[in-house]
Amino acid sequence: CLAFQLACCCSTAACSLCCKCCPKIKQSTSTRFMYALYFILVTIICCVMMSTTVANEMKTHIPFYKQMCKGIQAGEMCEKLVGYSAVYKVCFGMACFFFLFFLFTIKINSSKSCRAYIHNGFWLVKLILLAAMCSGAFFIPDQDTFLNAWRYVGATGGFLFIAIQLILLVEFAHKWNKNWTAGANHKQMWNGLLALVTLILYSVAVAALVLMALFYTRSEGCMYNKVLIGVNGGLCLFVSLVAISPCVQNRQPHSGLLQSGVISCYVMYLTFSALSSKPPETILDENNQNITICVPEFSQGLHRDENLVTGLGTTILFGCILYSCLTSTTRASSEALRGIYATPETEVARCCFCCVPDGDADAEEHIEKRGGQTVIYDEKKGTVYSYAYFHFVFFLASLYVMMTVTHWFHYESAQIEKFFTGTWSIFWIKMVSCWVCVCLYLWTLIAPLCCPTREFSV
Repeated sequence: CLAFQLACCCSTAACSLCCKCCPKIKQSTSTRFMYALYFILVTIICCVMMSTTVANEMKTHIPFYKQMCKGIQAGEMCEKLVGYSAVYKVCFGMACFFFLFFLFTIKINSSKSCRAYIHNGFWLVKLILLAAMCSGAFFIPDQDTFLNAWRYVGATGGFLFIAIQLILLVEFAHKWNKNWTAGANHKQMWNGLLALVTLILYSVAVAALVLMALFYTRSEGCMYNKVLIGVNGGLCLFVSLVAISPCVQNRQPHSGLLQSGVISCYVMYLTFSALSSKPPETILDENNQNITICVPEFSQGLHRDENLVTGLGTTILFGCILYSCLTSTTRASSEALRGIYATPETEVARCCFCCVPDGDADAEEHIEKRGGQTVIYDEKKGTVYSYAYFHFVFFLASLYVMMTVTHWFHYESAQIEKFFTGTWSIFWIKMVSCWVCVCLYLWTLIAPLCCPTREFSV
């Protein structure tokens, strides 16, 4: 097993665990998870760099801290290794790493090519390369110009990553409805499941709308909250009516309330997240004391333990980022981003339709056991996902992490301990994301009406 792990780190062997009792793993899956592990490692480093608590603990408990900082030329108290500028540099190195591999893996269709072997192996070499690129960013001359220019690149890439997430959400909603509708042609059970899930989705959306109206508004003031809750609730009702309108149904028989229910729930989630991220509004009470309004009273107690809230919230956020990166790189999802969808006739209804692995047809024919976890070489006949697109998504995710950790456009006062402190930039990014999601879904409904000569399949 040791020899196998050395081959994994220094040659073309696929990575796996040494334990035989672990379930079988595909080569394509192990490769994607290894790159995700690199991504997580650098993300953790960025969070540590943005933490004043960790910096103070290091100053207190590490002997010869000042001498060590001077030795690595990071300043007297390692001030060059903390704050938003350090995160920008580390994320620059990670983004360059994934962009380099994006260029390196363009148009790879066979897993037996030399470039494919490098993509799927040599993990120790690639880890050293990643560390060198992240460290080298600290030696870029004219740091001020670099940071100002890189900030705009990061914002552009972050917005593109958000757009990919929204497109994949719309594709997920259509795929879900299409898959279960295909099963309804053979068993009435699928019709019942469609109706039940649709009812649950709309119940959740309506309940969220009512609760936000109760806790985030009051009779006087809170005009922002009232308008946005009303507008987003109206948008959910509008897209639901469009989805079941006769003109849309004639062109897209598979369009229904399940998709609009998924979109409505996501819109309500983004609305809640945006309202929670908005800077607090304060007024003077009868005792001339500032009081916070337009937020739930119980939420103020939830933020007392900021470290717990920040740790849990950050874990959930970056878990969602990883899920988006890994699921968006499957063959079906990458084709959906280019407007290519599977035909309804090829759908096989299943409860876990979104977890169907690529390349199942011949995966079991190529199994190798090397003393540890069993590896399935599922790319013997060709790649099951686009290597270049995979690295490009992680490149955009690196920029999104950089902007998110540094509070987007409020970078100078950013701290990881205040990750969920309200800022207007985060508030408007979430609200615009909400409206873009509705527009994308609406376009998938009305596109066949606007372009009747073009074939659409969703």
